[in-house]
Amino acid sequence: MDGAILVVSAADGPMPQTREHVLLARQVNVPYVLVFMNKCDMVDDPELLDLVELEVRELLSKYDFPGETLPVVRGSALKALAAPTADHADAKCILELMDAVDASVPDPIRDLDRPFLMPIEDVFSITGRGTVGTGRVERGRVKVGDKVERVGIRDTKDTVVTGVEMFRKLLDDAQAGDNVGLLLRGIEKTDLVRGMVLAAPKSIKPHTKFEGEVYILTKEEGGRHTPFFTGYRPQFYFRTTDVTGVAHLPEGREMVMPGDNVKMSIELITPIAMDEGLRFAIREGGRTVGAGVVSKIME
Repeated sequence: MDGAILVVSAADGPMPQTREHVLLARQVNVPYVLVFMNKCDMVDDPELLDLVELEVRELLSKYDFPGETLPVVRGSALKALAAPTADHADAKCILELMDAVDASVPDPIRDLDRPFLMPIEDVFSITGRGTVGTGRVERGRVKVGDKVERVGIRDTKDTVVTGVEMFRKLLDDAQAGDNVGLLLRGIEKTDLVRGMVLAAPKSIKPHTKFEGEVYILTKEEGGRHTPFFTGYRPQFYFRTTDVTGVAHLPEGREMVMPGDNVKMSIELITPIAMDEGLRFAIREGGRTVGAGVVSKIME
């Protein structure tokens, strides 16, 4: 991800989910963040707006973002949506926000030198043409005629890219950062599912066991209220999908408390394409309870 807009209600200020999203932005290395303070029309006192902005800046600084200097734009999305024209005063805040994005989020450096990899986000079947897997190219390049592998969840399978499409335009190739659909030879719609990856042959393998460096969110960050023990079975969210896994704590470690950093070994019930340095989130009951990075592949 190249940058993020953190939307905060001026009427409520930072909420637990705000803290959770800031933490996740830090964990997945979002390099640039800016803030849109929404619902400013519901707050009459300018000092209250200043106080909310101060709280947001302090929260971002706590997670190592430049809270004191990053852009904060105030406005009302509802009023902007109802504005009769784009240059109306109520819509000005959205134009300011986009100007701030252009000014503070530089063009990303594309990871073109490494082997091609694209996580599957969605799958479509085109009558008479075949199956299309869509997603954002994470690294490398791919062109029509290239051999690729489907990796993860099921057995690895070879295929060939017979078409590249982006925003309804046919292309000869795609590169890191592009959101594309890849038409694949000999692949049925049931052969592709969200969470698999398409990758250059032999460039990445599926694994089920690994060691990870993990941070467990506190109750205030939207995480667990209680500790967990060896045998804990949450969902581990990699790229575009989550997989159930079993966490094993280091020898001599009885439990992990919210707010702890811990090194643990994890065994997934389904193989996922991974390599060292891959980041993941830990989810339980629909909420994020931790975040980590793969430090060592075991199996």
